[in-house]
Amino acid sequence: MQLVDWRLAAATGTRLVPPGPTIALADALATVEDLHRIADTADQHVARVTGLDAASKSAATVVVDRPDWIRANVESFQVLVDPIIEALMTSKSVNPPGALAAAIGSRVAGIEVGVVLSYLGTRVLGQFELLGPPRSAAGEHAPGRLTLVAPNIVAAERALQVQPADFRLWVCLHEVTHRTQFGAAPWLHAHVQDLLREYLLASDLDTNVVLERLRQALSGLAQVARGQREASLVELIQTPAQKEILDRITGLMSLLEGHADVVMDTVGPSVVPSVATIRARFDRRRRQANPLSRIVRRLLGLEMKLKQYAEGAVFVRAVIDEVGMPGLNTVWTAPGQLPTAAEIRDPKLWLKRVGLPPAVSA
Repeated sequence: MQLVDWRLAAATGTRLVPPGPTIALADALATVEDLHRIADTADQHVARVTGLDAASKSAATVVVDRPDWIRANVESFQVLVDPIIEALMTSKSVNPPGALAAAIGSRVAGIEVGVVLSYLGTRVLGQFELLGPPRSAAGEHAPGRLTLVAPNIVAAERALQVQPADFRLWVCLHEVTHRTQFGAAPWLHAHVQDLLREYLLASDLDTNVVLERLRQALSGLAQVARGQREASLVELIQTPAQKEILDRITGLMSLLEGHADVVMDTVGPSVVPSVATIRARFDRRRRQANPLSRIVRRLLGLEMKLKQYAEGAVFVRAVIDEVGMPGLNTVWTAPGQLPTAAEIRDPKLWLKRVGLPPAVSA
């Protein structure tokens, strides 16, 4: 059973997403070359700041346009979701819908996924692909890849009126840090996928239960849109079991995003001369999104992602202050060393659990 018509999702997303800023062909080619070069430069700075041996060259850097970003994410979603749906249908003995109902449902879901990706496709500057390609025949994960969305980077630097060279390095520092995290912790890729599978498998897939939960969720959407609740639409309809798993996912994602933000800013003005201006304007742009954009971000859970940046960065800085960068780097040694969402909010809980002594001052 195919829950989502993935071909329709890709077609919808690529049809709806606007092409991006106007740029001459020669300038576009130069931008692609520049981003590849800057990503390599960012590798060196991230290694120096973090002290992590990431073997980052094993993960390729690709520069894409908006439609290519959408197609890549549809493929990643399909790799993750389709096998889980089959497992759910089998393990929970759910009667599959009729052929007509299944076809209509998958097409509706495909359109919905495409619409969401068309929205995100204008905003994502870059990403290290967390889902990545499937395991090889030997059971090994491919190293993933670092993706930079050139039209969005160009559009952002124009809107913010910042120096392109500085802004591109600033963006690459953040995304390359993610590549470094996964390179330093080879187990992390499978761990992320396992958490996501566990989360989806915790769904009850009972139509009546899902509909009732959705009805309750819709009654709270006005509060979410006004910012009086932080839950996204997905969180509002999840099961109790999924909420527990989401706590672990939230802790991990807050660590990944906060660590990248701290590294990005730690590199400092010697490398990115206008970093203070970029950070101030970028954060102001986040806060000043138009009302419709804010509502969509809340419903999709993107507001929670911004909170993860802030809480994760506070955690990382607090741990570094207490036990230094080598102490923080123990989070990359094993899944049990990862902080929970509660520990992200209170770093002392994590420090106590893992038993790290304070760093010795020079």
